[in-house]
Amino acid sequence: MERGKMAEAESLETAAEHERILREIESTDTACIGPTLRSVYDGEEHGRFMEKLETRIRNHDREIEKMCNFHYQGFVDSITELLKVRGEAQKLKNQVTDTNRKLQHEGKELVIAMEELKQCRLQQRNISATVDKLMLCLPVLEMYSKLRDQMKTKRHYPALKTLEHLEHTYLPQVSHYRFCKVMVDNIPKLREEIKDVSMSDLKDFLESIRKHSDKIGETAMKQVPGTQDLVDFSPVYRCLHIYSVLGARETFENYYRKQRRKQARLVLQPPSNMHETLDGYRKYFNQIVGFFVVEDHILHTTQGLVNRAYIDELWEMALSKTIAALRTHSSYCSDPNLVLDLKNLIVLFADTLQVYGFPVNQLFDMLLEVRDQYSETLLKKWAGIFRNILDSDNYSPIPVTSEEMYKKVVGQFPFQDIELEKQPFPKKFPFSEFVPKVYSQIKEFIYACLKFSEDLHLSTTEIDDMIRKSTNLLLTRTLSNSLQNVIKRKNIGLTELVQIIINTTHLEKSCKFLEEFITNITNVLPETVHTSKLYGTTTFKDARHAAEEEIYTNLNQKIDQFLQLADYDWMTGDLGNKASDYLVDLIAFLRSTFAVFTHLPGKVAQTACMSACKHLATSLMQLLLEAEVRQLTLGALQQFNLDVRECEQFARSGPVPGFQEDTLQLAFIDLRQLLDLFIQWDWSTYLADYGQPNCKYLRVNPVTALTLLEKISREMKDTSRKNNMFAQFRKNERDKQKLIDTVAKQLRGLISSHHS
Repeated sequence: MERGKMAEAESLETAAEHERILREIESTDTACIGPTLRSVYDGEEHGRFMEKLETRIRNHDREIEKMCNFHYQGFVDSITELLKVRGEAQKLKNQVTDTNRKLQHEGKELVIAMEELKQCRLQQRNISATVDKLMLCLPVLEMYSKLRDQMKTKRHYPALKTLEHLEHTYLPQVSHYRFCKVMVDNIPKLREEIKDVSMSDLKDFLESIRKHSDKIGETAMKQVPGTQDLVDFSPVYRCLHIYSVLGARETFENYYRKQRRKQARLVLQPPSNMHETLDGYRKYFNQIVGFFVVEDHILHTTQGLVNRAYIDELWEMALSKTIAALRTHSSYCSDPNLVLDLKNLIVLFADTLQVYGFPVNQLFDMLLEVRDQYSETLLKKWAGIFRNILDSDNYSPIPVTSEEMYKKVVGQFPFQDIELEKQPFPKKFPFSEFVPKVYSQIKEFIYACLKFSEDLHLSTTEIDDMIRKSTNLLLTRTLSNSLQNVIKRKNIGLTELVQIIINTTHLEKSCKFLEEFITNITNVLPETVHTSKLYGTTTFKDARHAAEEEIYTNLNQKIDQFLQLADYDWMTGDLGNKASDYLVDLIAFLRSTFAVFTHLPGKVAQTACMSACKHLATSLMQLLLEAEVRQLTLGALQQFNLDVRECEQFARSGPVPGFQEDTLQLAFIDLRQLLDLFIQWDWSTYLADYGQPNCKYLRVNPVTALTLLEKISREMKDTSRKNNMFAQFRKNERDKQKLIDTVAKQLRGLISSHHS
């Protein structure tokens, strides 16, 4: 039953759906009826629907028939009218057909033209679209081409700017094109290429300025404006800008500074032979100046590529290495002219760098050390000059035969002697050639010292002090050594020594003129506080004293040479009547020698004469007492006495003026008293007065008397033995021998008491 109810309900629903579809068919346009009919065929009741449709059609046919029956007459009338219209319509159709045929014939070309126009319009639209697209792409391609040209011409910074515009402005507008993708992918490579090429340019720049820093420095040292114009700094600026734009400025700064530090170390390494020529020093300085001129320009034309701290650090390193190199290499230099040129070069070097703001005080301090080196080289040079002057001098007074020659000498050396001026020509100066020559060379040395002090920013007092100290070294060391070497030469003669004493006396007097000379060129008065004094007087005094001592020594050596010719027969019994030949010759030599001493200071001549007489007396005493002479006779003593008398006669003759009465004879007093004692055989007086202040034989030493007495005693005993081989002594001889023995005993007693 339920199943039947369900079937009935479904049947009702189907019937209602079919009714709805039929209404929709009746009210819907035939063009849209397809979907409605499709819903019928989609269901399973289309058979029943067809039945309903047939039923609905029949119903509508009946209604149409009813309506037709109701309007039949009108329909007939309409048909009649329609038939009339059909004939007219046929005519119209024929006309339309004819017109259509004509129109089709006439419009065929128009259709062809319209088709062509359509194609043209399509092409035009395509072209227009293409042009629009090309207008977007062309700027990109133009920019890319411009980029390539800029890179080809090495305009890297503009190329980088072009690349920025290309990447951020142009490529985004055409990013959907494949070529743009290629460009976008290539941009990092182009950046690296620009970076690498600009770095390569920087390396070329660094290599170039390394090679040309010498030329840059040379130009800067000439104080020529626009030195930086010699260098094209654009590679640095470009590379700096490029790395800044690429965000790698710090990398660039570090690289630049590192490379320049390396170059600085190379520049500051002097060549091993730099000291040999001035050009070696000049090239060294030029390179350093060139380096720092470049760095100074970089400092002031870039923002932070280098900073003041970096420059100061490099300069401190450069200062220390430069000063160390100069200390080392200048120490090898032995030419004062080269040292002076080096000093001028250092001053120019310092002044040039000071213009660029670099502190150079240490360089000027170091120049004071170079000054000492310069002074040493000057002293060595002047040592050679003095040596040549002294070696070539003839050690004879300078002869002049005319007023012109006289003025020439006094123009070279400050000498004034009214008596000499009054003398007629020819005449002689008291000194030899080396006096004006040495004096002139001392002045030349002072000028040379003054040259070094120029441009050192020293006060006049400092310059004066420097000159005086150097001149003192010249006088007390160099000239003094030269004079001493001449004086100590083995072959030096008495004449030369005498002339040296005269020369040094005049040079000593000239020291005050040297003082005035220094004062005139430095404008510093000698009485100024802390002003050094010249020690030339000491030098010349020392030289004179050395010459005097050498004269004394030389005289003594000459005396010794004559004494070596002495040939006494100590055993002779003959009584001579004249002095020995060797002694006569010796006295003649002494007379001629002291005659040369006329121009010597009085005390020198007197001392030399006294020294010679004392040495002669001492040597004669040694001859008399020498141990090899075991025996001597009174006859030999008489001959010896004649020689001593000859010496005393020489002393009395006054070979050198200035001695008081018998002063010179006192040199022989010991010999005289000893000989008188033995010749007069005055032992009683000697023994009785011994020890008394006014005794006759005060200068006779008991030891000396005993030695000589023993020699005589030996001779007497030996003679007695020979003459009285088998007999007794004669009475007088025995008495004399006893006396001798008694005297000898008493002399020994005196000696013993003296020692006790």
